[in-house]
Amino acid sequence: MSLIVQKYGGTSVGTVERIQEVAKKLIKFQKEGHELVVVLSAMSGETNRLLALANELNDNPHGRELDVLLSTGEQVTIALLCLALEQQGIHAISYTGSQVKILTDNTHNKARIMEIDDEKIRKELDAGHIVIVAGFQGCDQEGNITTLGRGGSDTTAVALAAALKADECQIYTDVDGVYTTDPRVVSEARRLDHITFEEMLEMASLGAKVLQIRSVEFASKYNVPLRVLSSFTEGGGTLISVEDPKMEQALISGIAFNRDEAKLTVLGVPDHPGIAYQILGPIAKNNIEVDMIIQNTGHDGLTDFTFTIHRNDYKNARTILQSTADSLGAREVIGDEHIAKISVVGVGMRSHAGIASTMFESLAKESINISMISTSEIKISVVIDEKYLELGVRSLHKAFHLEQN
Repeated sequence: MSLIVQKYGGTSVGTVERIQEVAKKLIKFQKEGHELVVVLSAMSGETNRLLALANELNDNPHGRELDVLLSTGEQVTIALLCLALEQQGIHAISYTGSQVKILTDNTHNKARIMEIDDEKIRKELDAGHIVIVAGFQGCDQEGNITTLGRGGSDTTAVALAAALKADECQIYTDVDGVYTTDPRVVSEARRLDHITFEEMLEMASLGAKVLQIRSVEFASKYNVPLRVLSSFTEGGGTLISVEDPKMEQALISGIAFNRDEAKLTVLGVPDHPGIAYQILGPIAKNNIEVDMIIQNTGHDGLTDFTFTIHRNDYKNARTILQSTADSLGAREVIGDEHIAKISVVGVGMRSHAGIASTMFESLAKESINISMISTSEIKISVVIDEKYLELGVRSLHKAFHLEQN
């Protein structure tokens, strides 16, 4: 008998009818001989609704009370699913994160899971019950309710699968797997049957929104096979697991992109040891994440320093950087909020040359200028003008023949 942890997102449990459909699916799985632990998100839109209520009353709500409020969304769905299963004569029991004892640190709104007590779940599974667990939440050592941040239900599911040593963790969502790129941009985009943890981590960090990156990190660390499936259509989905040495790896598995980028440059900054820290230290202290970095070769004792950040942080970062530039005696600070990042990802890069030249040639043919380049062992990222993003993605998808099986 195999043990499967399944997670259903907000659209999958968005209505009573959808919850009844999930119940039918679970009954089918149980009849096939699987032990089931099911993790649920709140109904679609519910977390935003609760957050809006909080902001109506307090424009800076305390993290602890916000977690108490937001955690109620999942409490509703787990109870409703249990009721739907009971109506069909199936024994099921629901648990909140604190009842299961998903122990987290005390960072409200962005807590990290430290430990899971699986005793209750195992006892219920041994009794033949389906166990329904609230995603997105846990509790700290003081018993305070905590939440794991946006997309935290994915992390809950993977963490439970790791703790229970499940055979597979299945993430049911509104897409039927991981694609070579966003099908809304490239109609020929193809669903991948398999992708490695490394590739999925890169694609998630580079803008692919299928899975929360923390859940993929967790799955990779504990070697939990992950499968992305659709709640609405039948199919095998995409399996995310370790690299299989028996399989011939594709040269490029996918193309990720991110529109939410901005670029800042300090011109004419003194070129001396420690200058990178002097520029980026104040940015980091304000919890602004920096992505790509370029420092030009020094000339006449001066250099230019460029980095990218999330577009939402642009105004704050520019203000901080201007103050730093003034204190350093730099010539000028310039910025651009209209850039985008495109990345080609694939473990096949390790054993094949010429990926970069193919990428650059493809973009050049479309007269798309590259302003920044970043590489790792399995990815190449470029920064371009945002208006050329979709053209760039389509040309790269074609250049690497990703529409072909």
